[in-house]
Amino acid sequence: MNLVATPSPAILAIEDDPVLGAYLHEQLQRGGFQVTWCRNGLEGLETASRRVFDVVLLDILLPGLNGLEALTQLRRQGATPVILMSALGAEADRIVGFKRGADDYLPKPFSMDELQVRIEAILRRVRLERCHRPQLQHTDRGELEFDEAHLDVRLAGCAAGLTPSEYRLLEMLTRNPDEVLSKPFLYQQVLQRGYSQHDRSLDMHVSQLRRKLKGIGYEGRQIRTVWGKGYVLSALEVQ
Repeated sequence: MNLVATPSPAILAIEDDPVLGAYLHEQLQRGGFQVTWCRNGLEGLETASRRVFDVVLLDILLPGLNGLEALTQLRRQGATPVILMSALGAEADRIVGFKRGADDYLPKPFSMDELQVRIEAILRRVRLERCHRPQLQHTDRGELEFDEAHLDVRLAGCAAGLTPSEYRLLEMLTRNPDEVLSKPFLYQQVLQRGYSQHDRSLDMHVSQLRRKLKGIGYEGRQIRTVWGKGYVLSALEVQ
């Protein structure tokens, strides 16, 4: 029997700290990844434009072009999953990162085990999406059209500009209308990691998703918070 070798996942690490950058490069290479290390945002963007990567690790505090600015430009190029890394602990920085399209946020210092778990969760999620993308096309007037190729939704031709995580969240809620989905379930199915009561990543994704759907004038259904339980996509109540 001939075994077909599968290529190792390609990781782009954009990190200016020489010690951490070298450590990431060495440890992730040992973990079976192909790692390209760039030391500033401009070099990282140029590298990302020339090659296809499976995941980008992006520091926020970079010299010159900072990580958040680099993230904005990365999102214009495509939907490659991005994990932000930063010693900044302020919630505002996490919110800005998610607004600009980050898939995950890892505060420094972090363990290599946790980083690898998060990378593998993203890779597993991407593989599942490629193997089985549900058909959720809606063409009735006033209904959303799910654009699977671009991981976005449209209303009357107007795109919402969703991030991949926001798209997956809306897709999961749409598959289960009027059913309350718990936070642990959504963390596992959408973010592909366990739920922690101090982790507000899902709440931030929900907030951005609500804002973007409102921005394109969608009024068919809304994402409701069921306190102590989770979220549900249900029809708007008639006032």
